[in-house]
Amino acid sequence: MNVITVVIIVAVLILFQGIGLWLVLKRRENDTPKDDGGLLLIQNQMEKLERSLDSRMAESSRSMHETMRSQVGESSRLLKEITQEITSVKEIGRETGKFAEQLKNLQDILKNPKQRGILGEYYLETVLKNVLPPGMFKMQHAFSNGEIVDAAVYVNDKIVPIDSKFSLDNYNRYIHAEGAERITLEKAFVNDLKIRITETAKYIRPEEGTMDFAFMFIPSEGIYYDLLTNQVGAGEDENLIQRAAGKFKVIIVSPTSFLAYLQTVMQGLKALQIEKQAEEIQKRVGELGKHLASYETYYQKLGVSLGTAVSHYNAGYKELGKVEKDVYRIAEEKIGLDVQLLDKPGNTEE
Repeated sequence: MNVITVVIIVAVLILFQGIGLWLVLKRRENDTPKDDGGLLLIQNQMEKLERSLDSRMAESSRSMHETMRSQVGESSRLLKEITQEITSVKEIGRETGKFAEQLKNLQDILKNPKQRGILGEYYLETVLKNVLPPGMFKMQHAFSNGEIVDAAVYVNDKIVPIDSKFSLDNYNRYIHAEGAERITLEKAFVNDLKIRITETAKYIRPEEGTMDFAFMFIPSEGIYYDLLTNQVGAGEDENLIQRAAGKFKVIIVSPTSFLAYLQTVMQGLKALQIEKQAEEIQKRVGELGKHLASYETYYQKLGVSLGTAVSHYNAGYKELGKVEKDVYRIAEEKIGLDVQLLDKPGNTEE
């Protein structure tokens, strides 16, 4: 039962009470007892109505109390959930603040060229660790003149030098510039890359066991993509990546493409191992052929010897047959010798 119903009932009760009071006053004014029965009937009905209204009011009060208690419980639950959500939002806000602070620290690190170089070398080392076993690469490989390349991969008795370069200053200015300034900064960035390509090429030293190529690792997919699609250095005679590989034998790679190149190096290493094993097998087969030839020679000699022995054996039996003839001439009686001749071994020479 809602509040409006309760108000209507109270209004009706007040109306009936007013009617009863008006009838009582009217009776006293007329001072006639002829309407006592009607008045009592109205009073009884008003009493019943009052009891009914009291009962309805009590029931309405209980219903309102239960409704209020349910609503208070629901409100408490909602308030608890809202409090938890607010707490979660605050926690996310704190984590976001920490992340923003870490990002700011990273930006501060990247502003320093030396720190950027350290980060690039760390990135390079992480990639190498994920692909190659520890004994196949080394960070900070030193040459005979004291120069140090950032990393070296060992393929059999050869060395693949890898230098990590991170030309970011002019590139960032170039990305955010417009008009003539953008063209100027693009040229500056291209010149930076050319210098870095030349620096990487000096680590190609076949006299010290290196391959005839080197990797130039750029730890930025954005820069590599711009170079690959010729969005940077479009005014050059040829693509910078192609120029580095063709003229300087420097292969420019990004973290993603470097993995593919390393896999290629690994497959090449396996192919070299297979080729080396094949050469070893060929060598062993040659030695086996020599042994078989010697074996055949000895058996041929053995066959000759066996043939000679058979010839002597058969000659001896033949002589024994002559003895039997001599005995027969003397005694005119055969002694019954059974001459058994042997066949010589096939394909033998006496």
